[in-house]
Amino acid sequence: QVQLVESGGGLVQAGGSLRLTCAASARTVSNKPNKPMGWFRQAPGKEREFVAVISWSGGITYYAESVKGRFTISRDNAKNTVYLQMNSLKPEDTAVYYCAGSLREVPTRSAADFGSWGQGTQVTVSS
Repeated sequence: QVQLVESGGGLVQAGGSLRLTCAASARTVSNKPNKPMGWFRQAPGKEREFVAVISWSGGITYYAESVKGRFTISRDNAKNTVYLQMNSLKPEDTAVYYCAGSLREVPTRSAADFGSWGQGTQVTVSS
């Protein structure tokens, strides 16, 4: 059963932009209310890595150094939706991007702290 569904991935040229959307199911929201949400990515041959996380209220955000200043995470709790705005994309941003729901009350950067994952959406940035 799908709990989180990502969309918005695609093929873009370097320097371009994409906005990823993560829609949470009612089941996910009811089972894990008031939790941080994060974005992770995994490139071929690499481990899944942290990208960004946002607290329930949206007041706290953390970003990987590699995306800081280029990506913005946001959420709309009324819509049970999390976004990742990606600007100034680089070829090294190419990966499958996953949204995830945290098991903790405070935002963290560790994948081990996230217990609910989407299916992923492919982002490909050409040079």
